[in-house]
Amino acid sequence: MRNYPAKTTAPGAAVPERIKVAVLALPEVLALDFGIPIQILGRNAAHLYEVATCSAGGLPVRADGGFTVVPDRGLELLEEVSTIVIPGFTSARLPLHDDVRLALQAAHARGARLVSICTGAFALAQAGILDGVRATTHWEHTAEMARLYPAVAVDENVLFVESGQVLTSAGVAAGIDLCLHIVKSDWGAAEGNRTARSTVAAPRREGTQSQFIERRPRSGAASQPRDVAAAMEWAGTHLERPITIGQIATAASLSERTLSRRFDTHVGLTPMKWLAVQRIDRAKELLETTTAPVEAIGASVGLGSGANFRQVFKKSTSLTPSQYRHAFTRKATGV
Repeated sequence: MRNYPAKTTAPGAAVPERIKVAVLALPEVLALDFGIPIQILGRNAAHLYEVATCSAGGLPVRADGGFTVVPDRGLELLEEVSTIVIPGFTSARLPLHDDVRLALQAAHARGARLVSICTGAFALAQAGILDGVRATTHWEHTAEMARLYPAVAVDENVLFVESGQVLTSAGVAAGIDLCLHIVKSDWGAAEGNRTARSTVAAPRREGTQSQFIERRPRSGAASQPRDVAAAMEWAGTHLERPITIGQIATAASLSERTLSRRFDTHVGLTPMKWLAVQRIDRAKELLETTTAPVEAIGASVGLGSGANFRQVFKKSTSLTPSQYRHAFTRKATGV
């Protein structure tokens, strides 16, 4: 469960109060990183989030690529929101403006959620917010971050890291993964998957998946090769069955060994671990959106008896199915 739950306008209200988000543009901001939270949170999940942009002094910011970003507000916006997103910026090695550094420190002290994409993590590191915190950034910059900020526990082998109120991600596509993770954490699997479909992105890539680094190439899951997509499609439509890796391989017209290698390269998980994630995700959706008994849901996603389902679900989410249903149906309805 997140520490930043949404509120509703009145008890029993069907429409929840949106979570306020600020996207901070720093000098030479990376255009794609800047657009990710605006697109995913501000447009594709606009009924859940209220997103605005800001900069030091509210001044226009030069973007990497030659054009200018005109923000909505100045740094005072950071005092009004519960979530602050810092996109990557190419001037990340230069000292932050004092007003920016102090504003980030003040936001952290009052408990705001701080989110960075790519080199946005350097801003958090400069502000001392990542001291003693496990964090990541784009793999090309992890060594430099570790050298410049030895107090930060830099991890290059993940797509994103959630360390309490601070969330950091690798570059570009990992920023999409992190924003979708935020939606899912705030509002549940059904909203997370709906937003992913609207974004035309993969519903879930684990934060622990390795980055696309030179010594072990990986590609994003949003546009899978045809054979991997066929395997996923078949397995996803047969979740209620006891599925073996051999059956998945047959559906994709691959050998088991080739299937495993293809999943390792393009998904970052083994086929069976990927399948386990899909079962839990589908169970979350059913718990949120139906009143079906827990035992029936467990059987429908291939997790067996009620007792086994409860055990597996709690191991994955730290909640029992009933606790999860209670938490997220209350959040969705405002009860």
